[in-house]
Amino acid sequence: MGERFVPYLPRDREDELRRIAKVLVAPGKGILAADESNASMSKRLDMIKLENNEENRRLYRQMLLCCGKEMSEHIGGVILFHETVYQKADDGVAFIKHLQQNGVVPGVKVELTLTYMILCRISA
Repeated sequence: MGERFVPYLPRDREDELRRIAKVLVAPGKGILAADESNASMSKRLDMIKLENNEENRRLYRQMLLCCGKEMSEHIGGVILFHETVYQKADDGVAFIKHLQQNGVVPGVKVELTLTYMILCRISA
């Protein structure tokens, strides 16, 4: 029987994953699933008589994701739809940066066309 290869992360990456896990499972906190696809967003926007376009989806997400430090009192992490990763708030700051600045861990739902997960580092 051959040896089994077990991949190990560098120490700094292990520490980063531990830190993220602690934030996500902190007492009294939860994970916000804000990963609505464009089709799901259409249903939400139709209810308030808005056209389903990228700008209206961005405005909706801005309302959810840019509500300040208070959000981090109850939310440890947010699952995002991939379109959201590239969107910015009215102030020009990426939604992911807003979340990070408020102590919330951004993540993205892994889909067939998306093969990586954004844990906490992004250049914006």
